[in-house]
Amino acid sequence: MNIVIIGTGYVGLVTGTCFAETGNKVTCVDIDQDKVDKLSSGEITIYEPGLEKMFLRNLRESRLMFTTSLGDVVDNAEIIFLALPTPPGSDGSADLKYVLSVADELGKVLNGYKVIVNKSTVPVGTADKVRAAIALNYKGEFDVVSNPEFLREGVAVDDFMKPDRVVVGTSSEIAKELINTLYKPFVRQGNPIIFMDERSSELTKYAANSFLATKISFMNEIALLCERLGADVDYVRRGIGSDDRIGKRFLFPGIGYGGSCFPKDVQALIKSSEAVNYKFEILKAVEEVNSNQKLYLVEKIKIHFNNNLEGKHFALWGLAFKPNTDDIREAPALSIIAALTKLGATVRAYDPEAMPNAKALIGDQIQYANNQYHALENSDALIIATEWSEFRTPDFERMGKLMTNGKNIFDGRNLFDVNQVEEYGFLYKSIGR
Repeated sequence: MNIVIIGTGYVGLVTGTCFAETGNKVTCVDIDQDKVDKLSSGEITIYEPGLEKMFLRNLRESRLMFTTSLGDVVDNAEIIFLALPTPPGSDGSADLKYVLSVADELGKVLNGYKVIVNKSTVPVGTADKVRAAIALNYKGEFDVVSNPEFLREGVAVDDFMKPDRVVVGTSSEIAKELINTLYKPFVRQGNPIIFMDERSSELTKYAANSFLATKISFMNEIALLCERLGADVDYVRRGIGSDDRIGKRFLFPGIGYGGSCFPKDVQALIKSSEAVNYKFEILKAVEEVNSNQKLYLVEKIKIHFNNNLEGKHFALWGLAFKPNTDDIREAPALSIIAALTKLGATVRAYDPEAMPNAKALIGDQIQYANNQYHALENSDALIIATEWSEFRTPDFERMGKLMTNGKNIFDGRNLFDVNQVEEYGFLYKSIGR
């Protein structure tokens, strides 16, 4: 098939590359000429394990192309995906200006039947708005389909190539047949393509992410309760996770969720509910718990240092909101850094992938280490904010020698065995244990 992807951000680039991998001819459109030039020359613009090799292969085979000109590629397209940002507005609701702007432009350049697919995470009713925006300038036949993405950063290629399910919202039999043909190579093992109406499809994405955010916040509250009751959250997690009605995933306590999806999707669903006079009380609580959880380690640190952090120096392992990505959007590490520096402390951080993005956002508010051990030099304590694999089995003896001001570890991701760390002479504070 001839596919057009509008937007070359995280979702657009992964989607376009994976569709090209199954033999489709994919053209990705972006208004950023510099980004298009980089991608066209083989310079990938995001970090995602497994993506670069696939990207370069399809670029070399001319199945994957990039342009800034939407009008030049619409003619031959059968399916056009909108993979555009929907950032939270000032009130937390999803901002559709990019989606609707492109829909307006599409109306001016369409020349025959096309299937327009919302791949972005959008509020219920967006398909109707996109359809109306296109119809203002184009009177021919077209269909608008909702096809939300369920990609997890760090494993997005596997998620796309072997999806648990594909959710498609459409009332058109023609669009249904085209989308079914496009996705068949990805569900050969029998995982379902679930067809439904557009509004149900749009809500499905928000419901899924909000439910997972709820599991995380619930487990974080259980962890705090464990500390007060003298229980161990690791045992509790195993005990409830073995119940197949609950499941093992998203039960690990920590310092809150971040990234580009959970925070904005929870906010957007709250606002969508308010728009129809419904108060989504559970999600309001989830949002509050998560906000507090991001600073939970800071409270432990303040207690340890008698509420005086002036002049203290902290090592920080991890800046990305999760491992295997360079994404720092809504990362708990940023909240921790802001709180510590406000209290007069200094921070030297290390992250395998996210330091360039952190430098671009917060500049010289902190120092940046060459490696995880360099971060520890002359520190008063180590803070662990992201569970990168390389942090899991460090050289504790080397760490102790570098941490000359105190062998203190505040672990927001429960990476280490409590007894083992304490045997090396560290004070070790984690979550719920």
